[in-house]
Amino acid sequence: MIRVTTFAAALSALLAVGPALAHDGPLTADQKAEVEALVRDYILQHPEIILESVAIMQARQEAEKSESIRQALADNREALERDPGDPVLGNPEGDVTVVEFFDYQCGYCKSMLKPLLDLVEADGNIRLILKEFPILGPASETAALASLASARQGRYEDFHVALLGLRGRLSSEAIYQVALEVGLDVTQLKADMTDPAIQAHVRKSFKLAQVLEIQGTPAFTIGDQMIPGAVSREQLAELVAEARAGG
Repeated sequence: MIRVTTFAAALSALLAVGPALAHDGPLTADQKAEVEALVRDYILQHPEIILESVAIMQARQEAEKSESIRQALADNREALERDPGDPVLGNPEGDVTVVEFFDYQCGYCKSMLKPLLDLVEADGNIRLILKEFPILGPASETAALASLASARQGRYEDFHVALLGLRGRLSSEAIYQVALEVGLDVTQLKADMTDPAIQAHVRKSFKLAQVLEIQGTPAFTIGDQMIPGAVSREQLAELVAEARAGG
């Protein structure tokens, strides 16, 4: 906020050019030059007002963006939290829904796996919705299709945890090896991955992320808040508590 002293100084500068402004019609060239010179001199003597103006503008833009995101979340609540094609972990009847957009090759997503699942388990009343958002290349897309297909064999959570826990470069061979290790029928898995419904679901998640202006992973939505990037378990717990208190 602009300080009172700065505002008073600015007012004094305007009053100084009062005679030039107190007339009908446009300023003459000389009057315009006088006003511009006074304004320039004032800014040179008080450069802090530029930083203050930028800070005010940034705060206003951030507030407008936050309101825009809240509105987008409200408008897309059903698609975010109640899409029947999305895997649900935790308590399916939980009173707070946490949605994560993630990529299996994202290092930050990998680092969030344990704190997120620990929080869900400890809380006992969180619905965790997982949105496949494979933005890091073909291997990410293969992993997304395979994970959704694994749900048809009742192994989504095991496969999801194993894939995010995988170290090293992700590849089709590594994905199918993990599938074998968690007890999936890989032949059936590959067949299910070609189902247009599964492929369409990944595209739908992409479109939803675009509407919400999500540009990276992980990204979380909790209630009316968007949380881009990795955060601590404690921060997630606070956001869940806020959502729960807000009804």
